[in-house]
Amino acid sequence: MTTYLPQRAPWHRPLMVFVAAMAVLAVVAAIGVVADPRILTGVPIWLKPFKFAVSFVLYGITLAWMLSLLRRRSRIAEWAATVIVAMGVVEVAIIVGQVLRGTTSHYNETSALNGALWQLMGAAIMVLFVAHLVVGIVVLRQPVADRAGRYAIGLGLGVAALGMLVAVPMVLPGQAPAVEGIAGAHSVGVADGGPGLPVVGWSTTGGDLRIGHFVGLHALQVLPILAILLSRFLGDRLDEHTRARLLVVAGGAYGVLTILLTWQALRGQPLLRPDTLTLAAGAALVVTTATAAALVVARRRRPELALAA
Repeated sequence: MTTYLPQRAPWHRPLMVFVAAMAVLAVVAAIGVVADPRILTGVPIWLKPFKFAVSFVLYGITLAWMLSLLRRRSRIAEWAATVIVAMGVVEVAIIVGQVLRGTTSHYNETSALNGALWQLMGAAIMVLFVAHLVVGIVVLRQPVADRAGRYAIGLGLGVAALGMLVAVPMVLPGQAPAVEGIAGAHSVGVADGGPGLPVVGWSTTGGDLRIGHFVGLHALQVLPILAILLSRFLGDRLDEHTRARLLVVAGGAYGVLTILLTWQALRGQPLLRPDTLTLAAGAALVVTTATAAALVVARRRRPELALAA
């Protein structure tokens, strides 16, 4: 994986400035969670800015690292990354601004201003999604790593895009609660703001569409880390082709898991209280993934044979 880790170009400056700003915001928001007694939708009012800041730190630094691996500079990718930064700034600025005003940012159309800000957030998210796809296409068109690394990066970008898409049901008309001025919800079967898991706040009494969204987005980190671990600890036992096939299995399973978690949420089930059908689907995913991985390993090329070839 020596072709996978070293950077080939300077890290994208706007992304790194954005990451630094989000790291500062995460600290400020964490202090706000402790120091500000206000509660909004059942959680500390500064919890949402904290979660978004941490998420953008991870997302931004991962994208910057991927761009640094490109063998040839791509102005298209750099411009797309700058657009991502701009849209991230818009989204976070609205979230923090609404916290300072003591109201919600998401789904809030209780006034003309709140509605305009919510619509602006929605437009920013769509632009960010398109820019993410552009970066993904550019990265995939250049050989940035060995085969396993390329699959890890490509599948990570793809499943992260899926993670963005599974958030769409939150704003569909059927998801809007019967509350005037509220244009969506992340909980299914219960009102937003009810009992939730610590820190993440995912509902413990109903479905929560944020779970699949969260899991899908972080494929961007999970799959490259898996590729690095396979190379680090099993590189002398598994050839490059085998590791690449294992990444395909892992990426496919991760994508299906994202869909499964969203399907569970849409049926109004809390994450930790799945019904028999959800458990059966989860078990089928585990068995299928384990079987596919075992078949890949069983068909691997022996190191001595690979050397002889």
